[in-house]
Amino acid sequence: MKKINKIINEVAIYQAKNGAIEFKHDIQKDTIWANLNQIADLFGVQKAAISKHLKNIFKTGELSEKATVSKMETVRIEGKRSIKRSIEVYNLDAIIAIGYRINSKQATQFRIWATNILKKYVINGYAINRNVIGKNYDAFMKSVADIQMLLPEHITLDPKMVLDLIKEFAGTWVSLDAYDKEKLKIIGTTKKSVQLTGTELVDAIGNLRAQLMRKKEATELFAQERSHGNIEGIVGNVMQSLGGKAVYPTVEEKAAHLLYFMVKNHPFVDGNKRSGAFAFMWFLRKTKVKGGKNINPATLTALTLLIAESNPKKKNQMTALITQLLK
Repeated sequence: MKKINKIINEVAIYQAKNGAIEFKHDIQKDTIWANLNQIADLFGVQKAAISKHLKNIFKTGELSEKATVSKMETVRIEGKRSIKRSIEVYNLDAIIAIGYRINSKQATQFRIWATNILKKYVINGYAINRNVIGKNYDAFMKSVADIQMLLPEHITLDPKMVLDLIKEFAGTWVSLDAYDKEKLKIIGTTKKSVQLTGTELVDAIGNLRAQLMRKKEATELFAQERSHGNIEGIVGNVMQSLGGKAVYPTVEEKAAHLLYFMVKNHPFVDGNKRSGAFAFMWFLRKTKVKGGKNINPATLTALTLLIAESNPKKKNQMTALITQLLK
């Protein structure tokens, strides 16, 4: 990484090996002011070349000179005298515009990087800043691919949904080595007595059904059980005990399996995903699980779709994933 020696307001400008313009720390108002010498050093050219391109940029109306140029006072000590000078500085818009005009190796690297970022925004609707994610970047991006691997080959989720899901628990992402070896552990911390009956859940979903039908967002088939007792069976599985001990001892594990069984077992003629997502959030609120606040609408949508399309052999991976989100 090349560092520019000059510093304005204690903000140092860099150019990374990939051509990216980077800064020493966060910048207020999403911009940075740099003088001609700094910009010349950044792109590896003479100051005169920068001045020439700036004149053309303002002349063609590509940028407004008034909006991109400012005056900054500098103080220089010469002997015992303190000499104040006013110099022109240019904002980030000007720096980027210059980078697309300069003919130098550094400017070419910058253009390759900037064009790649623009392409990501146009195609994917988002771009990722490696520095923001920092040392977790590789794990972050690999986790996206790992999650996609849970799906059958013919299924392709909206990448924005997958990223929303991953971002929600990036801070608690467990060892990718364990994940790769299918040793992702279920994490549950809330051990307390909870009560849940099939009748209670059926009534809650029935209320949801009535509300959706009033809004004309569901038909008569929505949340109609394929066979009487399907929900009772799912609740029985979630709340079951073996030898006097709960099979799923924590509330997080119960919630994870409730969502999985509701989506995967297809208890209803129609609306299994929506009903499953509702049951999951309803149970989290009922039991007051702290981790429930980690589940936003985008995460819940992506998670529900992942479960619906996942290979049944990946059940343990999926339920472990849910408990990670609830950590």
